[in-house]
Amino acid sequence: MAMAGGRIVTMCMAAAALLVSLTGGAGVAAASAKELRQGFSAAHDTSYSHFQPVLTDPTGVFALGFLRVNSTTLDLAVLHLPSAFPLWRAMPDRPAPWSAAASLSFNGSLVLTDGATNQVIWSTAAAAGDRAVLLNTSNLQIQSSGSPVAVWQSFDYPSDTIVQGQNLTSSAALHSIDQRFAMRLGSNYFALYVEPPPLSSGSVAAAMYSKHTALEAKARIVAGGGPIYVRVEPDGYLGMYQKEGAPADVMSFDTFNHGVRALRRMTLEPDGNLRAYYWDGSRWVLDYTTITDSCELPTTCGAYSVCVPPSGRCACLANATDGPGCAAPSVGSGLCGTTGGEVGGLYSEVRRHGVEPANKELLGFEHAPSAGDCEALCARNCSCWGAVYSNGTGYCYLMDYPAQLMVAADEKKLGYFKVRSVGEAAARGGRATGVKAALLAVGVAVVAAAAAFGAYRVWDRRRRAAAETRQHLGADGDGLSPGPYKNLGSFSSVELSSSFNSLRR
Repeated sequence: MAMAGGRIVTMCMAAAALLVSLTGGAGVAAASAKELRQGFSAAHDTSYSHFQPVLTDPTGVFALGFLRVNSTTLDLAVLHLPSAFPLWRAMPDRPAPWSAAASLSFNGSLVLTDGATNQVIWSTAAAAGDRAVLLNTSNLQIQSSGSPVAVWQSFDYPSDTIVQGQNLTSSAALHSIDQRFAMRLGSNYFALYVEPPPLSSGSVAAAMYSKHTALEAKARIVAGGGPIYVRVEPDGYLGMYQKEGAPADVMSFDTFNHGVRALRRMTLEPDGNLRAYYWDGSRWVLDYTTITDSCELPTTCGAYSVCVPPSGRCACLANATDGPGCAAPSVGSGLCGTTGGEVGGLYSEVRRHGVEPANKELLGFEHAPSAGDCEALCARNCSCWGAVYSNGTGYCYLMDYPAQLMVAADEKKLGYFKVRSVGEAAARGGRATGVKAALLAVGVAVVAAAAAFGAYRVWDRRRRAAAETRQHLGADGDGLSPGPYKNLGSFSSVELSSSFNSLRR
């Protein structure tokens, strides 16, 4: 007990020291607030170097406050103070500028407001709470004296991390901080997905690249018995449940049943991997890695590429690429239209022997008599981005997302892939810009022509006046010049037309 108490004191002292270093020593007293009552308001202070706390938990290990992200943006976050790791962020997908005149207020709900525009940046769901508190589990709650349960809590809205004791349900998901990857629950499993690119308009599906199905050794998952949830447990495992009691599945960490008692977390990281850690008092120790084969990670090689196991070396599906690296996953409203790539089609076609999807066990497939039949299944399907045919089994694997997670295989595998035309993508993305540029060019041409015509009229009047003067004075006009207007012809309509055409190109 004495040793445990000593560790707690040490952690609290370390947290306090780190809090001073994070805040630059300013306003540390503000971090002593243990609850927020109605009428509370705190303004964001840009003089804080990294983190401005407004609320701490009873142990002083966790704090809610204004977090500086990538030097230039602002988010509301719950930090693990000893490590400065954000366990929860309010709006990782749309952080505000760090310079924003933001303020956090509590009037039954937590509201983050931009004072300069009076616009709400973020808020909790409508709640009639009496106070906001941060528990010693890192859970931010809005509580009401008239309700035995929290009216709102951050544990229900995770960002990229869950901590021990926190239920992740099918109504929520983990997203990597860059929003590229997601962890979601199904009927009896959890899976990792590559999220569709922004602005894909539903034409690109999320690509499942890892799936863990419950073994149901100690408890059964009953159809219609309610949704499942997962939870990081203190004994060192991720448990899957349909109801409290024995877990339907145990995904054990390295320290499973080793008696390690420490704060644990599981995070979906920017490389797409799901990892578990525990805090040993000075650092986060890696305890579990979901994907150990680098070729099964979508970030190892990227889209339209092939990963060669076990080295993880990368090669492009096509010899030609769109700029540096292999082609990026394009977005658009669909792939209905002619092929042709550089000759005006919506997409070009790439065929490659010796490749297969690393996630083929997670893909839907159809039986096809030949590689040509497999290709035809995809070619005439507007939502299909690629197909891989196995001569050995006759399986035709269809992909409803741009080709990625491809690995080198034997020559019996034949891949067919659609790559959106660079010209088509540019035309779709830049059509409005092109119209604006064309209108601007026309406007410039009109103004220039009007100016030239006006200059000509002035010059003509002066020429006529000079001629009349010479006629009266008998002067020789060879020495006269219209001055600055003599180069008027250099501003020709040909050059203006050329400029307009260059904008059109």
